[in-house]
Amino acid sequence: MKQNLGIILIVLGALMLIISYFADFVDYNFYNIGALLLIIVGIVTHIVMTKRS
Repeated sequence: MKQNLGIILIVLGALMLIISYFADFVDYNFYNIGALLLIIVGIVTHIVMTKRS
């Protein structure tokens, strides 16, 4: 579970963006910025966890 944390965060961010498109939340910047931050944190977490193992 710990190794897959980065991937889970990336998928969560992508799902937030997909949901925002279909739920018409595209105009809400805080929702899109939150999804973007989840993706970026997920990428960084994945890189750090991969380097450690």
